Amino acid sequence: MIDHPFEPIYHSHSRILILGSFPSVRSREENFYYGHPQNRFWKVISCLTGHKLPETIEEKKELLACEGIALWDVVKSCDIDQSKDSSIMNPVANDLSVILSSCHIEAIFTNGKKADELYRKLCYPQTRIKSQYLPSTSPANGHYSLERLMWEWSVILKYLK
Repeated sequence: MIDHPFEPIYHSHSRILILGSFPSVRSREENFYYGHPQNRFWKVISCLTGHKLPETIEEKKELLACEGIALWDVVKSCDIDQSKDSSIMNPVANDLSVILSSCHIEAIFTNGKKADELYRKLCYPQTRIKSQYLPSTSPANGHYSLERLMWEWSVILKYLK
């Protein structure tokens, strides 16, 4: 069983919550969300919001704070083979009330199919807030071009402006 290694990112003014499934090996090594250099999460968020691509953890946190984006993962702990979402077994959900009681979250988005599936199964019964699925920014999701991802992810903008 592997425990989630880092804290959620949120502020009192956060308006959306983006949930991944569980940090990849590379993210766990980098000790921050979407740490794999080929993951397109930071590129998509910075392009959509008109910010310079953040490089450091501090710059990434500043971007999220500036745009009112809360960030976490659905899974608190699980058995997982490397970074393969499909191998997640025995998942235990994070307690999303930590964020939901501190912010006025207007929408919850899931980054990828596994995050969406796990959210619906493990979190929705408690939150009663429907999630909106977004295609994964993972390098494993190669059939989505950056342009297509940005088009799909642009739905977040109505909550940020």
